[in-house]
Amino acid sequence: MNEILFRLGAALAIGLLIGLERGWQGRDMAEGSRIAGIRTFGIIGLFGGAAGLIAESHGGWVLAGALAALGAIAAAAHFRSLKAESDVSITTLTALLCTFALAALAGLGNAEAAGAAAVVMALLLGIKPEIHGFVRRIRRDELLATIRLLLVSVVVLPILPDKGFGPGAVLNPYRIWWMVVLVAALSYVGYVAVRAAGARRGVLLLALAGGLASSTAVALNLARLGRQKALSPDLIAAGTVTASAVMFPRIFLIGVALAPALAQPLAAMVIPATGAGLAAAWWLIRRTQRLTDDALTEEGFAARNPLDLRTAIQFGALLALIMVLSHAARDLMGGAGLIALAAVSGLADTDAITLSLADAAAKEAIAETLAAGAIVTALAVNTVFKAGLVVAIAGWPAGLRVSASLGLALAAGALGYVLTLMT
Repeated sequence: MNEILFRLGAALAIGLLIGLERGWQGRDMAEGSRIAGIRTFGIIGLFGGAAGLIAESHGGWVLAGALAALGAIAAAAHFRSLKAESDVSITTLTALLCTFALAALAGLGNAEAAGAAAVVMALLLGIKPEIHGFVRRIRRDELLATIRLLLVSVVVLPILPDKGFGPGAVLNPYRIWWMVVLVAALSYVGYVAVRAAGARRGVLLLALAGGLASSTAVALNLARLGRQKALSPDLIAAGTVTASAVMFPRIFLIGVALAPALAQPLAAMVIPATGAGLAAAWWLIRRTQRLTDDALTEEGFAARNPLDLRTAIQFGALLALIMVLSHAARDLMGGAGLIALAAVSGLADTDAITLSLADAAAKEAIAETLAAGAIVTALAVNTVFKAGLVVAIAGWPAGLRVSASLGLALAAGALGYVLTLMT
């Protein structure tokens, strides 16, 4: 009996919640002019809960019949209301049917899920002005960019095989396309961040968030903006250097999580490199404070493509090529080529080589000093590669700023690492 009362109570609560929102929206309407208010929705909640309880023992036809009857009544009321007013919205009608379904779900014993869905539905109903205002502000190219991003991530990515092909089985379609999705997503997120927060704050948000995923992808996207004259050289450099500074502690945490013994040798490079990188980024950020967001976004940024799939796919192809070259370097040079392998791998990604080396060190397959040295090499090569990327794509104004800042970070890291080896 207690269980039955709980289910009916949950169903009633769902109806009252949706009815409260619908009643508030129509609070200025005359009594009896609404299709359904808080009382009607409460009764529908009880109706759905009772139908669910009965269907549990008598079969699904009870629910189907109850829903059909409710739908007929709601449709008749809706068509009658059309004669009195010109409002053709069916939001309340669909909310009524959805309330019945959620109440029936609660009646069947899934009160938690039904209650959570009811809260979400009430929220969607309540933020109508905000949703409509947001839709009005979306441009067509932004809508298409959102759909394309969902296509490459939600549709294409899951169907790709997650296994290796080619020489040494190094070409994994799923992981390569994941990097394509990551680069495309950062391009999209950066666009949204700049539109929402302004050029300076948006780029810095992209740098901080993107640096936790792939600082190379951040550098690639910002360099592309520099080529399109959408952002200033100082802002491009500030974002790239910030993302690179975030990369150092991220790689440290990945390595130490698998092989705690790597903490000391890696910290000797990571701590000074991070400090110098953040100092350079702070200096560049201070320089951008004299720039106005309007000057940075009004022409160049407004015209850019929110989702640059071509650049993302080119980056994926480059990553695949580097994977093949890495395998060839390992086969040709054996164990002595580990540093060379780390250097080649660092051209596109530092996470994969760090995971591989830290795992090998944890299993005592390679010496800890060798693993640390290879990881440091990968970090150094990746840092130099990002500076070259900005120079090649965005040009020397931004490239010189990035090169000088990242060079300072590398020099500090190298000095700390060498001093540790000497002690």
